[in-house]
Amino acid sequence: MALGRRIPPNVRFGTSTWTYDGWAGEVYHRPYRGAQPARRLEEYARYPLFRAVGIDSAFYDPPSEEVLTEYARALPPGFPCVSKVWDRITARRFNQDARWGNLAGLRNPDFLNADLFKEAVLGPYARVFRDHAGAFVFEFQAMRGKDLPSSAQWVDELDAFLQQLPRDFRYAVELRNPELLTEAHGAVLTRHSVAHVFNSWNEMPSIGEQLDLPWTFSARFTVARGLLRPGRAYADAVKLFEPYDRIRDPQPGVRQDLLRLVSEVVRRPIEALILVNNRLEGNAPGTIRALAAALAGGEPEVS
Repeated sequence: MALGRRIPPNVRFGTSTWTYDGWAGEVYHRPYRGAQPARRLEEYARYPLFRAVGIDSAFYDPPSEEVLTEYARALPPGFPCVSKVWDRITARRFNQDARWGNLAGLRNPDFLNADLFKEAVLGPYARVFRDHAGAFVFEFQAMRGKDLPSSAQWVDELDAFLQQLPRDFRYAVELRNPELLTEAHGAVLTRHSVAHVFNSWNEMPSIGEQLDLPWTFSARFTVARGLLRPGRAYADAVKLFEPYDRIRDPQPGVRQDLLRLVSEVVRRPIEALILVNNRLEGNAPGTIRALAAALAGGEPEVS
Protein backbone atom coordinates (compact mmCIF):
# COMPACT_ATOMS: atom_id res chain seq x y z
CA MET A 1 0.00 0.00 0.00
CA ALA A 2 1.77 3.12 -1.26
CA LEU A 3 0.01 5.32 1.30
CA GLY A 4 2.23 3.95 4.03
CA ARG A 5 5.33 5.47 2.44
CA ARG A 6 3.87 8.97 2.78
CA ILE A 7 3.42 8.75 6.55
CA PRO A 8 6.29 10.53 8.35
CA PRO A 9 8.66 8.01 9.96
CA ASN A 10 8.15 9.49 13.44
CA VAL A 11 4.36 8.97 13.20
CA ARG A 12 3.00 5.56 14.14
CA PHE A 13 -0.66 4.85 13.44
CA GLY A 14 -2.49 1.95 15.02
CA THR A 15 -5.80 0.94 16.54
CA SER A 16 -7.00 0.81 20.13
CA THR A 17 -7.31 -2.97 20.00
CA TRP A 18 -7.44 -5.54 17.25
CA THR A 19 -9.82 -8.53 17.73
CA TYR A 20 -12.71 -7.54 15.44
CA ASP A 21 -14.44 -9.97 13.10
CA GLY A 22 -15.70 -6.96 11.12
CA TRP A 23 -12.17 -6.43 9.80
CA ALA A 24 -12.26 -9.74 7.89
CA GLY A 25 -11.25 -9.22 4.28
CA GLU A 26 -9.73 -5.84 5.16
CA VAL A 27 -7.06 -6.48 7.80
CA TYR A 28 -7.60 -10.21 8.32
CA HIS A 29 -7.48 -12.79 5.55
CA ARG A 30 -7.24 -15.93 7.64
CA PRO A 31 -10.08 -17.62 9.54
CA TYR A 32 -10.14 -17.24 13.33
CA ARG A 33 -12.11 -19.08 15.99
CA GLY A 34 -13.04 -16.68 18.74
CA ALA A 35 -10.78 -13.81 19.66
CA GLN A 36 -7.39 -15.56 19.26
CA PRO A 37 -5.58 -12.30 20.07
CA ALA A 38 -2.00 -13.50 19.54
CA ARG A 39 -2.72 -15.07 16.15
CA ARG A 40 -4.65 -12.00 15.00
CA LEU A 41 -1.91 -9.72 16.27
CA GLU A 42 0.58 -11.42 13.97
CA GLU A 43 -1.57 -10.61 10.93
CA TYR A 44 -2.46 -7.14 12.28
CA ALA A 45 1.22 -6.18 12.39
CA ARG A 46 1.59 -6.99 8.67
CA TYR A 47 -1.05 -4.44 7.63
CA PRO A 48 1.00 -1.73 5.87
CA LEU A 49 -0.49 1.27 7.70
CA PHE A 50 -0.22 -0.17 11.21
CA ARG A 51 3.00 0.63 13.05
CA ALA A 52 1.65 0.48 16.63
CA VAL A 53 -1.22 -1.11 18.55
CA GLY A 54 -3.13 -0.42 21.74
CA ILE A 55 -3.59 -3.06 24.44
CA ASP A 56 -6.78 -1.61 25.86
CA SER A 57 -7.80 -4.85 27.60
CA ALA A 58 -5.00 -4.22 30.11
CA PHE A 59 -7.29 -1.60 31.66
CA TYR A 60 -9.46 -4.40 33.08
CA ASP A 61 -6.74 -6.88 34.03
CA PRO A 62 -2.97 -6.61 33.59
CA PRO A 63 -1.71 -9.19 31.08
CA SER A 64 0.30 -12.08 32.44
CA GLU A 65 3.83 -12.97 31.39
CA GLU A 66 2.39 -15.90 29.42
CA VAL A 67 0.07 -13.63 27.43
CA LEU A 68 2.78 -11.03 26.83
CA THR A 69 5.17 -13.76 25.67
CA GLU A 70 2.60 -14.88 23.09
CA TYR A 71 2.19 -11.30 21.91
CA ALA A 72 5.95 -10.84 21.66
CA ARG A 73 6.25 -13.94 19.47
CA ALA A 74 3.56 -12.55 17.18
CA LEU A 75 5.12 -9.11 16.70
CA PRO A 76 8.10 -7.99 14.63
CA PRO A 77 11.06 -6.63 16.62
CA GLY A 78 10.44 -3.20 18.12
CA PHE A 79 6.75 -3.01 17.20
CA PRO A 80 5.38 -0.72 19.95
CA CYS A 81 2.30 -1.43 22.05
CA VAL A 82 0.49 1.32 23.95
CA SER A 83 -0.84 -0.38 27.05
CA LYS A 84 -3.58 1.04 29.22
CA VAL A 85 -2.84 0.67 32.91
CA TRP A 86 -5.04 -1.47 35.16
CA ASP A 87 -7.89 0.60 36.55
CA ARG A 88 -7.19 -0.81 40.02
CA ILE A 89 -4.50 1.89 39.98
CA THR A 90 -6.29 4.68 38.09
CA ALA A 91 -9.86 4.53 39.49
CA ARG A 92 -10.48 6.71 42.52
CA ARG A 93 -13.70 4.80 43.16
CA PHE A 94 -14.67 1.32 41.93
CA ASN A 95 -17.52 1.47 39.44
CA GLN A 96 -20.50 -0.90 39.47
CA ASP A 97 -18.87 -3.50 37.24
CA ALA A 98 -19.57 -7.01 38.52
CA ARG A 99 -15.84 -7.81 38.47
CA TRP A 100 -15.39 -5.68 41.61
CA GLY A 101 -17.83 -7.81 43.63
CA ASN A 102 -18.52 -6.31 47.05
CA LEU A 103 -16.00 -3.53 46.36
CA ALA A 104 -18.29 -1.97 43.73
CA GLY A 105 -19.07 1.65 44.53
CA LEU A 106 -16.40 1.96 47.22
CA ARG A 107 -13.34 4.20 47.27
CA ASN A 108 -10.29 2.46 45.90
CA PRO A 109 -7.48 2.05 48.46
CA ASP A 110 -5.02 1.32 45.62
CA PHE A 111 -5.59 4.55 43.70
CA LEU A 112 -2.17 5.73 42.49
CA ASN A 113 -0.43 2.84 44.25
CA ALA A 114 3.02 2.96 42.64
CA ASP A 115 4.20 -0.26 44.28
CA LEU A 116 1.19 -2.17 42.91
CA PHE A 117 1.82 -0.72 39.46
CA LYS A 118 5.47 -1.75 39.51
CA GLU A 119 4.68 -5.26 40.73
CA ALA A 120 1.47 -6.21 38.92
CA VAL A 121 1.75 -4.17 35.70
CA LEU A 122 5.33 -3.17 35.01
CA GLY A 123 6.99 -6.37 36.23
CA PRO A 124 5.74 -8.72 33.49
CA TYR A 125 6.50 -6.14 30.78
CA ALA A 126 10.03 -5.67 32.12
CA ARG A 127 10.65 -9.41 32.13
CA VAL A 128 9.25 -10.52 28.75
CA PHE A 129 7.89 -7.55 26.76
CA ARG A 130 10.33 -4.67 27.13
CA ASP A 131 11.02 -4.51 23.37
CA HIS A 132 7.33 -3.77 22.71
CA ALA A 133 6.52 -1.51 25.67
CA GLY A 134 5.86 1.63 23.62
CA ALA A 135 4.09 3.54 26.39
CA PHE A 136 1.84 3.00 29.40
CA VAL A 137 -1.32 5.11 29.44
CA PHE A 138 -2.78 6.07 32.80
CA GLU A 139 -6.40 6.73 31.85
CA PHE A 140 -8.22 8.58 34.60
CA GLN A 141 -11.91 8.30 33.93
CA ALA A 142 -14.17 11.19 34.85
CA MET A 143 -14.17 11.91 38.59
CA ARG A 144 -17.29 13.58 39.95
CA GLY A 145 -18.63 15.10 43.12
CA LYS A 146 -16.55 14.38 46.20
CA ASP A 147 -14.24 12.20 44.12
CA LEU A 148 -13.10 15.15 41.99
CA PRO A 149 -10.01 16.69 43.58
CA SER A 150 -9.14 20.34 43.41
CA SER A 151 -6.57 21.24 40.77
CA ALA A 152 -3.93 21.73 43.47
CA GLN A 153 -4.71 18.40 45.14
CA TRP A 154 -4.61 16.60 41.79
CA VAL A 155 -1.22 18.06 40.90
CA ASP A 156 0.23 16.99 44.26
CA GLU A 157 -1.18 13.46 43.99
CA LEU A 158 0.02 12.95 40.43
CA ASP A 159 3.46 14.41 41.15
CA ALA A 160 3.97 12.10 44.14
CA PHE A 161 2.94 9.09 42.06
CA LEU A 162 5.04 9.83 38.99
CA GLN A 163 8.20 10.44 40.95
CA GLN A 164 8.07 6.83 42.17
CA LEU A 165 8.07 5.30 38.68
CA PRO A 166 11.15 3.80 37.00
CA ARG A 167 12.56 6.02 34.26
CA ASP A 168 13.33 3.26 31.75
CA PHE A 169 9.73 3.11 30.47
CA ARG A 170 7.54 5.74 28.84
CA TYR A 171 4.31 6.95 30.45
CA ALA A 172 1.36 9.06 29.34
CA VAL A 173 -1.60 10.52 31.23
CA GLU A 174 -5.12 10.69 29.80
CA LEU A 175 -7.62 12.87 31.64
CA ARG A 176 -11.39 12.75 31.29
CA ASN A 177 -11.96 15.87 33.48
CA PRO A 178 -11.45 19.09 31.45
CA GLU A 179 -11.11 21.15 34.63
CA LEU A 180 -7.86 19.34 35.46
CA LEU A 181 -6.18 20.43 32.21
CA THR A 182 -4.22 23.17 33.95
CA GLU A 183 -0.74 24.59 33.45
CA ALA A 184 0.22 23.15 36.83
CA HIS A 185 -0.83 19.68 35.61
CA GLY A 186 1.26 20.24 32.50
CA ALA A 187 4.23 21.28 34.60
CA VAL A 188 4.08 17.98 36.49
CA LEU A 189 4.03 16.01 33.22
CA THR A 190 6.98 18.01 31.89
CA ARG A 191 8.98 17.58 35.10
CA HIS A 192 8.67 13.80 34.82
CA SER A 193 8.90 13.61 30.99
CA VAL A 194 5.42 12.09 30.87
CA ALA A 195 3.27 12.62 27.77
CA HIS A 196 -0.17 14.18 27.66
CA VAL A 197 -2.65 11.98 25.80
CA PHE A 198 -4.55 13.95 23.18
CA ASN A 199 -7.96 12.29 23.40
CA SER A 200 -11.13 12.76 21.41
CA TRP A 201 -13.74 11.89 24.04
CA ASN A 202 -17.36 12.83 24.59
CA GLU A 203 -16.84 15.21 27.54
CA MET A 204 -13.38 16.53 26.65
CA PRO A 205 -12.26 19.54 24.61
CA SER A 206 -11.40 18.57 21.05
CA ILE A 207 -7.89 17.46 20.16
CA GLY A 208 -7.53 20.80 18.38
CA GLU A 209 -8.38 22.68 21.58
CA GLN A 210 -5.89 20.52 23.47
CA LEU A 211 -3.25 21.39 20.87
CA ASP A 212 -3.85 25.06 21.64
CA LEU A 213 -2.82 24.56 25.26
CA PRO A 214 0.81 25.63 25.73
CA TRP A 215 1.94 22.62 27.76
CA THR A 216 0.50 19.56 25.99
CA PHE A 217 3.79 18.48 24.38
CA SER A 218 5.36 17.57 27.68
CA ALA A 219 7.74 14.76 26.64
CA ARG A 220 9.92 13.64 23.75
CA PHE A 221 7.00 11.61 22.42
CA THR A 222 3.25 11.97 22.45
CA VAL A 223 0.14 9.79 22.34
CA ALA A 224 -3.17 10.57 20.65
CA ARG A 225 -6.34 8.52 20.88
CA GLY A 226 -9.23 9.08 18.50
CA LEU A 227 -11.94 7.47 20.62
CA LEU A 228 -15.30 9.20 20.19
CA ARG A 229 -16.81 12.20 18.53
CA PRO A 230 -17.07 14.86 21.24
CA GLY A 231 -20.62 14.80 22.59
CA ARG A 232 -21.39 11.18 21.61
CA ALA A 233 -21.78 8.60 24.38
CA TYR A 234 -19.74 5.42 24.13
CA ALA A 235 -22.79 3.13 24.30
CA ASP A 236 -24.43 5.08 21.46
CA ALA A 237 -21.35 4.63 19.30
CA VAL A 238 -21.32 0.88 19.93
CA LYS A 239 -24.98 0.61 18.95
CA LEU A 240 -24.47 2.73 15.85
CA PHE A 241 -21.26 1.19 14.52
CA GLU A 242 -21.17 -2.55 15.24
CA PRO A 243 -19.80 -4.75 13.64
CA TYR A 244 -17.22 -2.06 12.71
CA ASP A 245 -16.87 -3.22 9.12
CA ARG A 246 -16.98 0.21 7.44
CA ILE A 247 -16.94 3.93 8.15
CA ARG A 248 -20.49 5.02 8.93
CA ASP A 249 -20.09 8.58 10.24
CA PRO A 250 -16.96 10.44 9.06
CA GLN A 251 -15.61 13.04 11.47
CA PRO A 252 -13.76 15.64 9.37
CA GLY A 253 -13.09 17.84 12.40
CA VAL A 254 -11.34 15.06 14.32
CA ARG A 255 -9.39 14.08 11.22
CA GLN A 256 -8.19 17.63 10.73
CA ASP A 257 -7.14 17.80 14.38
CA LEU A 258 -5.13 14.59 13.99
CA LEU A 259 -3.50 15.88 10.80
CA ARG A 260 -2.62 19.08 12.64
CA LEU A 261 -1.06 16.95 15.38
CA VAL A 262 1.00 15.13 12.75
CA SER A 263 2.25 18.47 11.39
CA GLU A 264 3.23 19.56 14.87
CA VAL A 265 5.19 16.41 15.75
CA VAL A 266 7.01 16.59 12.41
CA ARG A 267 7.93 20.20 13.15
CA ARG A 268 9.28 19.49 16.65
CA PRO A 269 10.25 16.58 15.81
CA ILE A 270 9.06 13.93 18.27
CA GLU A 271 7.51 10.48 17.95
CA ALA A 272 3.72 10.24 17.90
CA LEU A 273 1.74 7.10 18.69
CA ILE A 274 -1.71 7.76 17.19
CA LEU A 275 -4.39 5.19 17.97
CA VAL A 276 -7.86 5.15 16.43
CA ASN A 277 -10.92 3.43 17.88
CA ASN A 278 -13.77 1.87 15.90
CA ARG A 279 -16.20 4.04 17.88
CA LEU A 280 -14.88 7.23 16.30
CA GLU A 281 -16.24 6.69 12.79
CA GLY A 282 -17.22 3.02 12.66
CA ASN A 283 -14.05 1.41 11.28
CA ALA A 284 -10.61 2.30 12.65
CA PRO A 285 -8.59 0.93 9.69
CA GLY A 286 -10.72 3.05 7.34
CA THR A 287 -10.09 6.16 9.43
CA ILE A 288 -6.33 5.52 9.30
CA ARG A 289 -6.49 5.01 5.53
CA ALA A 290 -8.26 8.35 5.23
CA LEU A 291 -5.60 10.07 7.32
CA ALA A 292 -2.83 8.44 5.27
CA ALA A 293 -4.54 9.53 2.04
CA ALA A 294 -4.74 13.10 3.31
CA LEU A 295 -1.04 13.03 4.18
CA ALA A 296 -0.33 11.78 0.67
CA GLY A 297 -2.35 14.63 -0.80
CA GLY A 298 -5.20 12.45 -1.99
CA GLU A 299 -8.89 12.40 -1.27
CA PRO A 300 -9.73 10.87 2.12
CA GLU A 301 -11.79 7.70 2.04
CA VAL A 302 -15.18 7.85 3.74
CA SER A 303 -16.54 4.36 3.26
